[in-house]
Amino acid sequence: MSDITDARANLAERRRKGFMLFGGAILLAGLVYGAWWLFSGRYSETTDDAYVAGNIVAVTSRENATVTALYADNTQAVHQGQLLIEMDPSIAEVTMRAAEANLARAARGVRGTMANADSYSAQLNQAEVVLAQARSDYQRRQAALAGAVSGEELGHARDAVAAAEAAVNAARGGLAQAQSGIAGMDVAHNPDVLAAEAQLRAAAIALAHMKIVAPVDGIIAQRTVQVGQRVNAGAPLMAVVPLSNVWVDANFKEVQLSRMRIGQPVKITTDIYGGKVSYHGKIAGLGAGSGSAFAVLPPQNASGNWIKIVQRVPVRIALDPAELDKNPLRIGLSVSAEIDVRDQSGPRVANAPLTGVMRANTGEDVGKKVDALIRRILAANAAPAQ
Repeated sequence: MSDITDARANLAERRRKGFMLFGGAILLAGLVYGAWWLFSGRYSETTDDAYVAGNIVAVTSRENATVTALYADNTQAVHQGQLLIEMDPSIAEVTMRAAEANLARAARGVRGTMANADSYSAQLNQAEVVLAQARSDYQRRQAALAGAVSGEELGHARDAVAAAEAAVNAARGGLAQAQSGIAGMDVAHNPDVLAAEAQLRAAAIALAHMKIVAPVDGIIAQRTVQVGQRVNAGAPLMAVVPLSNVWVDANFKEVQLSRMRIGQPVKITTDIYGGKVSYHGKIAGLGAGSGSAFAVLPPQNASGNWIKIVQRVPVRIALDPAELDKNPLRIGLSVSAEIDVRDQSGPRVANAPLTGVMRANTGEDVGKKVDALIRRILAANAAPAQ
């Protein structure tokens, strides 16, 4: 009987010790959490509703043409200005040759108009000389003694003056018409020549569009074009994702935003690398509205069937480029964000001017080449032949 009593006493003692250990563990956990909240937790906001975002630069066709060669594929890294796609240039080259011929024709036409102006000027001078002679003859006959000149001869002299005046007016009108298209300008600045130059530049640009280059540094994604495919202007062919310029969109509850300020430090951990890799960034800006406000079908809370739901607002977090270069991230990856909200000196709304503008390389700059070509064409067709 005493053995049973001793066993029950030992069991009760073990249970008591177990409950004490369990209570102690809970108390210790509470103390640890309380200490964390007191010294750190109440000064930070966290969320795991955060994802990597970035620019997806579309590569599109700017002309209707047929693809003849591809130099890049999905997952391939490319550099800005690197050739990606070649298109059949046959039609563009024909248009270019026609534009060159049109410019030469326009220059020759203006040169011919200038020559006509010179011819009409000479005709006007000759007609004015004839008119002066006719008036002089008529005045002499009028001043002659009565009976010395017959009335018929005097009438002929008067008719000669009228004919000379008509010839002067005709020459003056022809000169004005010839000068109307060339007055005050040389061949290179004539409206017809300038219009032909504009057509030539447009043709040169279209020809340059037959080679499509990478607009920015990045990774190729979403390639849909195939060799031999006929594409229309504006058709998306592939995309370039600049992974060196990604950021994090962290969706915080509206109750977490009151202490957030622009520039506060953020610690980012990712699922892809785990806790062993962390990124350090800063708040770059807070969204202009909640996600539901910009949804395709925004909520209609005035309908009467209303349920209050805590909204989330996207917070953009800029990352350290050096850390991104060491451990690249991909668009769409899940991350966790922890914001240190102790520093309340920053503004609530981003008001700094935009920095780090991304510029694209859309292809060869044909301006200088076209300028040289135009000078050669004008030199060959605007100056008179020797």
